[in-house]
Amino acid sequence: MTRPLIVKCTAGADEPERCAQAFTVAATAAASGVSISLWLTGEAAWFGLPGRAEQFELPHSAPLAELRDTVIELGSLTVCTQCAERRSIGPADLLPGVRIAGSASFLDEILRPDAQALVY
Repeated sequence: MTRPLIVKCTAGADEPERCAQAFTVAATAAASGVSISLWLTGEAAWFGLPGRAEQFELPHSAPLAELRDTVIELGSLTVCTQCAERRSIGPADLLPGVRIAGSASFLDEILRPDAQALVY
């Protein structure tokens, strides 16, 4: 049995390679049957909104919107509460299946004895 994977993406379009790596790892894990939770913080928070991932471009990378949709379908996608508030993002702004949650929820996930956390 594989361990649940929690990926925290701290970079958005401002650091496209790091951002794409986080989404790629999360989507690949989800497609492989791994329990996945992708957290979007900082500038990555924008990718919880409709149309934002569709605008992201990085040569030789899978389309970010497809990676995002795989995570939403097979795992969970969360936008950080404080990051959302700083950007005036509310629950009604998010794509279906995306939630807003804070550090207590993040800690609940990463402190599970069987969990593996990665930060990009």
